[in-house]
Amino acid sequence: MSRVAVIGVGQSTFVRSYPGSIRELAFEAYSEAMKDANIQNSDVDATVMCSAPEYDKQRSPAGVVAEYLGLNPQPTFYVETLCSSSSTGLKLAYSLVASGLHDCVMVLGFQIMSQLTSNESQERMGRGADIQWESTFGTMMPAYYALHAQAHFARYGTKPEDLANIRVKSATYGVLNDRAVYRKPVAHEDFLDPQKMGGPVASPLRVGDCCANADGSSCIIVANEEKAKRFCKKPVWILGVGAASASVNMVGRESLSGLAVGIEAGKQAYKMAGITPKHIDVAEVHDCFTIAEMMAIENLGFAEAGGGPELVRAKETYKEGSIPVNIDGGLLSKGHPIGATGGSQVRTIVRQLRDEADNIQVKDPMFGLVHNIGGVGLYGSVTIFGRE
Repeated sequence: MSRVAVIGVGQSTFVRSYPGSIRELAFEAYSEAMKDANIQNSDVDATVMCSAPEYDKQRSPAGVVAEYLGLNPQPTFYVETLCSSSSTGLKLAYSLVASGLHDCVMVLGFQIMSQLTSNESQERMGRGADIQWESTFGTMMPAYYALHAQAHFARYGTKPEDLANIRVKSATYGVLNDRAVYRKPVAHEDFLDPQKMGGPVASPLRVGDCCANADGSSCIIVANEEKAKRFCKKPVWILGVGAASASVNMVGRESLSGLAVGIEAGKQAYKMAGITPKHIDVAEVHDCFTIAEMMAIENLGFAEAGGGPELVRAKETYKEGSIPVNIDGGLLSKGHPIGATGGSQVRTIVRQLRDEADNIQVKDPMFGLVHNIGGVGLYGSVTIFGRE
């Protein structure tokens, strides 16, 4: 099997309401990635389009986007695993290239969530659960993650201020990210004000514990070793890929204080890459809620189970810490355009490993990790990257 590298990355600015169409939004990430890779459309053998279709007005958006970008007659594939769609798309692209079926594949994630009202979005998110046994009782994303937070609190003694620490860190770096939706500093005092971050959502989660919906696009271009070395001065190699799934119904899960899909996907990726959590220099984890980042830190082995709060409290997840996590602001600051989220995480790690991350650059990173969750722990994807 061929080695596979990322040769180009791109991302639109994430916004609360994009004024154009999905094809125009996709073009923003596509154009940046193509310029980054220094290639032409004729160099792209296939595309993988990623979004959550229930939010799209356009049926079969992959064909519309491919046509607009001039990527016909190359084959295009459409991938959906809820919030982890573009990470799943990257695994498909990796497989297509590693197998020798294609030399160069583009992964394009996009979502315009503002086409729907807030109520409509929440209803669709609820349908990500089992519509026969769970979502009919009114469960939605904040309520599900509140259950995880309650379980973590009960088992490990975690407190609301431990979650607030994550949001404060996120905002510290979100201020620096010109592609983020939320670019304001957050202080612990803001969680004491119900008109600010302290407004109740689903106990124990408050407004500040939740990310915002967003419109955005991301683009990742991968190639085999021969093409990567020809096109790219700083290829970033995909060293390990892991993926897992879990019971849709919460009652089918053994524990709610962590996400089994993150643990399993991480084990697979570490084994394939031949490294351990101690080797990771910088990570992007799925922080749709503060408790999601806390669980990811533990599930990936950066801290033992229940040790996440202390790691965060000691600021080990800051840029200067032992394991920088989400130092682009994460979903909590960037926003969460479902189909584009994983690709945005990959872009951040690739730029880190190229030493191109500007004011959030970690010193001399060799290995980076992306952790992306679909739904409420229904799908899990972990990808490990490395540089020469």
